[in-house]
Amino acid sequence: MYSYIKENHARLTDELRELASRCGRESVTLVAVTKSGTDEELLALAALGVTDIGENRPQELVRRGALLKESGFSPRLHEIGNLQKNKVRQIIESVYMIHSLSSYELALEIEKRAAAIGRNIPVLIEINSAREPNKGGIMPEDAEEFYLKVKELPHLTVSGLMTMGPVCEDPEDIRPYLRATRKLFDIIGEKHGWCGEPTLSMGMSDSYRIAIEEGATIVRIGHKIFEKR
Repeated sequence: MYSYIKENHARLTDELRELASRCGRESVTLVAVTKSGTDEELLALAALGVTDIGENRPQELVRRGALLKESGFSPRLHEIGNLQKNKVRQIIESVYMIHSLSSYELALEIEKRAAAIGRNIPVLIEINSAREPNKGGIMPEDAEEFYLKVKELPHLTVSGLMTMGPVCEDPEDIRPYLRATRKLFDIIGEKHGWCGEPTLSMGMSDSYRIAIEEGATIVRIGHKIFEKR
């Protein structure tokens, strides 16, 4: 019934492996973004052995995490959307990694909630690479100072950076923003070292090829997995 998901996932996995190899890397992590999929499609995807699931809605991350667990699956859950402070408590026990750390106040809330349950939470600093006033994220020139400040919080593992980049009709137009974020990632890593596994989360369904070429270690892909051909 869901053969299209199996076919899409296999095709995408092969392409990511080839792109990574072409760029001199062993692999790139696929975070399957499930917003456009139904619960049944999510379970069909999980049955393929998908290890990383991304949700931008905190309530859905929790609900779908419980659904997956009840069905015998245990993928790592990634919060990839704009996260409000009052939603941290909701997801703290379920989430594996938070991709959108965008303020010190949010970092303090994550620290508080993680400490209360004795967890250490991997987080990525969201970079507003295009300096868009209507989007969240840390400005590139403030990223190093922000990292050093957040790094001191004992229940956060600050592993790297994430960027969305601007919406572009031509995916090639996003390349300069991804390249600048990779450069920032390298500079901070070389000067201070990242906590845990260095992670650069860039690229979605329309830009993952360019993102991998520019150094992404994680790509976040949704509708390409669930589209019916």
